[in-house]
Amino acid sequence: MENNTLGKLYLIPTTLGDNEPLEVLPISIKRAIENIDFFIVENEKTARRFIKKISSKKSQSDLHLEALNKFTEPEMIPTFLQPCLEGKDVGIISEAGCPGIADPGADVVRIAHEKNIKVVPLVGPSSILLALMASGLNGQNFAFNGYLPIETGERRGAIKRLEKLSKDAEQSQLFIETPYRNDKLFAELCKTLNPATKICVACDITLATELIVTKTVKEWAKQTLDLHKRPTIFIIQA
Repeated sequence: MENNTLGKLYLIPTTLGDNEPLEVLPISIKRAIENIDFFIVENEKTARRFIKKISSKKSQSDLHLEALNKFTEPEMIPTFLQPCLEGKDVGIISEAGCPGIADPGADVVRIAHEKNIKVVPLVGPSSILLALMASGLNGQNFAFNGYLPIETGERRGAIKRLEKLSKDAEQSQLFIETPYRNDKLFAELCKTLNPATKICVACDITLATELIVTKTVKEWAKQTLDLHKRPTIFIIQA
């Protein structure tokens, strides 16, 4: 049961790239940031820059930021919610997109539920959903698979397994790669998948350089792509 004396945990999406926040974010994000002084963030420097862009008049010296990333000790995470237990709201700010979706935040949210802290997800861009919306592939049945294996043999096996799953379950399969390995993964997809399997490449979503194209493997073989260091979602459907 919700405890009204507790602060709330706000999940605050950010832009997917270097564009003006209020071009792609609703005004509710601005209101939340203006009313919160305690934040859980991946990177303090970029979080402060984002907050300043959203609310230039907000005092940076009043901000209390806790880092949530691969270096965070698990036992520290519950302490990030101490302000909520004292009646103050806390915000989780993603580096890009939505907290907890292919992004840190889920552990904090789980603990918030355990402590009966109300969790408030705010509307914002998710590259996963935007890519699927624009792909023309199955949006009724889909799965996000995160990163594929790095080792070549394991990666090819994973690609074939996802292709079979897509065909057997009529399910779109989404995954991502570290941006500097995008071109290698795309070449591997074209080499490993059946010619009739569809691939959607969705990169730089919401930016001026946005590219979202769906073609069969056979059609992609006739085209050259440069995805190097461009945030990309890959979707396949057999």
